[in-house]
Amino acid sequence: MIKPLSDRVLVLPNPAEEVTAGGLIIPDTAKEKPLAGKIIAVGPGTKDVTMEVKAGDQILYGKYSGTEVNHEGTTYIIMKQSEILAVVE
Repeated sequence: MIKPLSDRVLVLPNPAEEVTAGGLIIPDTAKEKPLAGKIIAVGPGTKDVTMEVKAGDQILYGKYSGTEVNHEGTTYIIMKQSEILAVVE
């Protein structure tokens, strides 16, 4: 398992849409990076940053946020808490 450090979170991105409303199939190379995901793990924070999110939260994040990491065949994103735009309730 990957354990984030400091004020970082581990996110499992929601899958990109593969079929458009008109039924067209979009190839992998043209898929847009997902902008939503689920937090899998949360770092402990720092003396200056208190963690406001928790594992299990559904979040929205910017298009170029974080760093993609492949672990055991699954792609995750590690990002700082400050890169999260919102928690979806």
